[in-house]
Amino acid sequence: MGLFPALVRIPLWSMILAALMNSESALSAVDEAVRLRRGDPDALAAAISRYQHRLYRYLLRFVADPAAAEDLFQQTWLRVMESLRRYDARRSFEAWLFSVAHNLAVDHLRKLRPESLEDILPSGRPRADEVAETHPDALEQVLEWERAGAVAAAMLELPAIHREVLTLRFEEDLKLEQMAEIVQVPLSTVKSRLQRALEGLRKRLDYRFRPGGNQ
Repeated sequence: MGLFPALVRIPLWSMILAALMNSESALSAVDEAVRLRRGDPDALAAAISRYQHRLYRYLLRFVADPAAAEDLFQQTWLRVMESLRRYDARRSFEAWLFSVAHNLAVDHLRKLRPESLEDILPSGRPRADEVAETHPDALEQVLEWERAGAVAAAMLELPAIHREVLTLRFEEDLKLEQMAEIVQVPLSTVKSRLQRALEGLRKRLDYRFRPGGNQ
């Protein structure tokens, strides 16, 4: 039946809650990797507990759709469960986990916009205030800037790949090398993509805060 046959019948959110209630579920990264490869259900529950908020936040930023982010969150952990025997414990579990989520999110976005992931969001996608109302923790708690709403709205106007690198760099605090591993592009591409994302965000914020702009 593959890895974790019993866990397949248990909702992932139930495992998350159980892990959060278990103070002994925190594992060292090395021990976690070894136990995950063995198919230890406690290790999986601990990993979900450790990364759940960060992973969901990343997916929400990337796809800009709460319902899709929740679905992709579940898909990511199911894919992790299916692929653990092939996981190289010498590799950062964090980077591997986010790369799995990245691939699933890219597939999702390409179904919506097969032409290019560098396009801005089409009309009709959720506004920043709508997303914030639905998932305040995922958006507002990680933003410490004075005008969090304006920043979130400006980010939603950026192409998906630009939202992704801004999230990985400034919200997840990942190094450029880790980002390159997750998004599977050369380091130079990550650097240029991040620079373009910052320029795009700055332009949108300048417009919003200039006199007469849409604040």
